Amino acid sequence: MAAGMPENSPGPARPKRERIAWPGWLMVSAAVIVLDQFTKLRVIAALELYEHRPVLPILDLVRLHNTGAAFSFLAGASGWQNGLFAAVAVVVSAGVLWWLVRLPRKGHDLLALGLALLLGGAIGNLVDRLVYGYVVDFILIHYQDWSYPAFNLADSAITGGVALVLLDGLVLERYRQRS
Repeated sequence: MAAGMPENSPGPARPKRERIAWPGWLMVSAAVIVLDQFTKLRVIAALELYEHRPVLPILDLVRLHNTGAAFSFLAGASGWQNGLFAAVAVVVSAGVLWWLVRLPRKGHDLLALGLALLLGGAIGNLVDRLVYGYVVDFILIHYQDWSYPAFNLADSAITGGVALVLLDGLVLERYRQRS
């Protein structure tokens, strides 16, 4: 105990850390959700299931319904996986939101952007699962006989968000600790 402090005193007051401006970052998440849902609605209106529309020699629009997770993991299961993936999306979204709200204001903008993209993408795909029972995928990259699994804007936001979170944790955190 510090000299001159009463025994039942909580100790010296800790300086309050300023939190990041998270409402602004939630606007990024909302923009991802709106853009993702808008593009999926346009694809549903314009394409029949499995229909392809060439855009570039290596890019097609195609309407697919993914009942699985990334790369159609568990897509062939009997339907129970939809509830599991929806529950995982809710838990991950809650964790990401909690992390975003607790970020310090200074030096964490890239991490906040990554978390906002991740949150928007997770919720975008969650909306699909709750409304349709599957996720609408529509971007297909291919070359000759090879093709990458179809994906959507929410998947792109998740991938970009994870990349930014990793970049922040593996590179920028070292600079913050040195400062």
